[in-house]
Amino acid sequence: MTSNVLAIILGGGRGTRLFPLTKDRSKPAVPLGGKYRLVDIPISNCINNNIRKIYILTQFNTASLHMHINRSFNFDIFSNGYIDILAAEQTPTRETWYQGTADAVRQNLQHFSDPSVEYFLILSGDQLYRMDFYSIMQFHIEKKADVTVSVLPVERSKTSGFGILKVNNNCRITEFVEKPTDPQVLDAYKVKDLSIFGSETKLDKEKSYLASMGIYVFNKKAMYEALDNDMTDFGKHIIPASISERKVFAYPYNGYWEDIGTIDAFYDANLLLTKKDRPFDFFDPKSPIFTHPRFLPPSILTNCNVTESCICEGCHLSGSKIHNSVVGIRSVVKEGSEVFDSILLGNDYYETADKVKGAVPMGIGRRCRIERTIIDKNACIGDGTIIRSKEECPNEDHDNYYVRDGIVIIPKHSVIEPGSVI
Repeated sequence: MTSNVLAIILGGGRGTRLFPLTKDRSKPAVPLGGKYRLVDIPISNCINNNIRKIYILTQFNTASLHMHINRSFNFDIFSNGYIDILAAEQTPTRETWYQGTADAVRQNLQHFSDPSVEYFLILSGDQLYRMDFYSIMQFHIEKKADVTVSVLPVERSKTSGFGILKVNNNCRITEFVEKPTDPQVLDAYKVKDLSIFGSETKLDKEKSYLASMGIYVFNKKAMYEALDNDMTDFGKHIIPASISERKVFAYPYNGYWEDIGTIDAFYDANLLLTKKDRPFDFFDPKSPIFTHPRFLPPSILTNCNVTESCICEGCHLSGSKIHNSVVGIRSVVKEGSEVFDSILLGNDYYETADKVKGAVPMGIGRRCRIERTIIDKNACIGDGTIIRSKEECPNEDHDNYYVRDGIVIIPKHSVIEPGSVI
């Protein structure tokens, strides 16, 4: 059912809401869970559903993303599959960059002419979920749809961040509004019954609005027709315009899904991975998440107290206390330090012994206390440093750290001098 499906993963825009994590990398390249990247999620979902024809559209800060994909994902020559990167480019007939999600696909239509492809699966590169693409394809075919939009129920308080829609008794979308805030509009779009989606989809009184997940299935003909214009965005333009012209259906999704679009969402999604009842679990042998194989040594923990935390491979923790935290690959935490409610993205390499004398070593030094903080890769935290949550200052920019949503973020390659208090 998926051999004739081509997946298009959208590499995202500037990612300003995830700054400073996107200062030197694109959104899909942002680390996740200590050892993965966000782009690993849609690629792995495709691989687990036997979708082997994958294009990734990129534009901003693409170097680390391209490097990661090239190192991580390669099909053998007998699989008839490929994972190709299509970076934004200027041509003799077009000098503009991607103007939106739909424009990015439109500018690359000439690359999607594989005659064996009958359906296009449009995915985002910055979402955390595990999805059965066989089911959505079966739904799309059974409904004889031109376009299928994957939807999930959300609370009223979250509707301003989504495209909200109405459906009829056959799951066909009848109305669509992008990121509504008008109370009268919201009242009109409130769902009273989800039984049309089947017995497994039950109405939650708190989640009574159907939101688009930004995951679409297009018939090949419908895709080319829908993009034969100057519209730039799927959610804002293409989907609303298609409702009156084509058969557009809503596919219900019942699992965990998170749009990693803000620092707050990134922080919460990572720390949820440390919980016993975590809604998303990387420990799924039937549907694994693939990433770059690094062949790192096992982590060494010497006289440490670690609770409710993820410790990735290649770490060296000595005499430290770690609680409710994610500790990324090659992380170093030295004696007497405490890390609470924090995310350490780890390091890209091990520091050599010939570092300049007196320079702050990479990792977290001795007798530090780190609370509610995100520390990006290759940061050097000097001995005795204290970093605490700054909830009273939701957004601040400083020379060597930032505050977003009350969370302190230490950027990549930053040096925090010994004894600093943030």
